[in-house]
Amino acid sequence: MGPTNLKAYYLRAIEYFSSEDITISTIVTSDRFPVLSKLATTYKGPISAAIHINDDENKEQELKLLHQTFNDNPDMRRYVDVHLIVDSYDRQFNMWRNIAKLYARTEYVMMLDIDFYLCTNFRKSILQNPTIMDMLREGHTALVVPAFEYFEQLDGTDYTTFPETKDELMRQVFEDKKIDMFHVDWQKGHSATNYMKWYTSEEPYRVEDYNFSYEPYVIFKKQGSPWCDERFIGYGANKAACLYEIYLSGIDYYVLPDDFLIHQSHAYPESTRKKERLFNRKVYSNFREELCLRYSRQFVANGQWDSPRSENLRNECQKIRGFTNILETIDK
Repeated sequence: MGPTNLKAYYLRAIEYFSSEDITISTIVTSDRFPVLSKLATTYKGPISAAIHINDDENKEQELKLLHQTFNDNPDMRRYVDVHLIVDSYDRQFNMWRNIAKLYARTEYVMMLDIDFYLCTNFRKSILQNPTIMDMLREGHTALVVPAFEYFEQLDGTDYTTFPETKDELMRQVFEDKKIDMFHVDWQKGHSATNYMKWYTSEEPYRVEDYNFSYEPYVIFKKQGSPWCDERFIGYGANKAACLYEIYLSGIDYYVLPDDFLIHQSHAYPESTRKKERLFNRKVYSNFREELCLRYSRQFVANGQWDSPRSENLRNECQKIRGFTNILETIDK
């Protein structure tokens, strides 16, 4: 791709946080600076933001805007670490995600897209729950915060009208019929969360019906978790690939029963997305086969093939044509 100019902690938060806290790990471009500022004020906790700026004639103006955003909001200065990426390559999303995760200063991270509004205080409910914290400490659990989206784009533009409790959300789902799961027209992306189960759940529950297109927003232990594969450039499969490897590595997804996010609506460059998704679909198919073989060998070498740690892999990789035959070549 070419050289990238990375400046970690280009702007550094002044607030101190315990290592046992949850850092929101997110990626940002210059048009989303106001959304990042809003996130800092809403979350009031550690945020690690990988910010990409194109190395072109607009660079200095965008840097000026970044500093202005940082200086105008005290919460940006208190809570947000900015890691600046300057190059000529758009949409290296997984590389940006890895930078935000790498420089997070707490043991747990939440991989979040910048356009989601935090409707509930999941950070407080997690940190004050000993059972859930033990699950995170063990490193074999990723917590899913269900995501929602309004049917009408206009309804999703004003976060001050968003529900703040599960009961309020359910009224909008079932009575007003104005909101549903995120990307309801792309069921594979979030249906494994099992929203109908979530509506009645009072305890965290394990994701059972996993599929390789699943793209939840998750909280997990930074140490020991896989990195996002950087071969994915542009829209399509990039985040799914991150989450697929997390799942195959032996990390289970558990859905939080009372917390949720809502997408803040905005327009998409659909023509660009369509082309890149088509390409990345082919890349993802090969990537999944590669991961299944690599982690199978790893589990066999570590004596974990018949252990619960490899259960996700054994269940998921058997769906790939010919994988059972390949397994016979691995000495178990």
